[in-house]
Amino acid sequence: MTHVRRGPCTGPAPAAMPAGVPWPTYVRGLAASMLAMFAGAEVVHRYYRPDLSIPEIPPKPGELKTELLGLKERSSKVQTSQQ
Repeated sequence: MTHVRRGPCTGPAPAAMPAGVPWPTYVRGLAASMLAMFAGAEVVHRYYRPDLSIPEIPPKPGELKTELLGLKERSSKVQTSQQ
């Protein structure tokens, strides 16, 4: 079998990005979305303030009470500032 060359070999075509977006724009968008995701997670974490302590004796079913510590702090600050 013989191989017929039809033109100069230019190599493989460069990888095309989705929707024809250039690499720098793609990387900037990726960085901005990751920054927004991490900032949002930090805001939620600060608002809800998870209780990371582990009790010695686990609570019985129905005994565990959860509350919004961030909201509790904010309402106590408002009450103290009004007095």
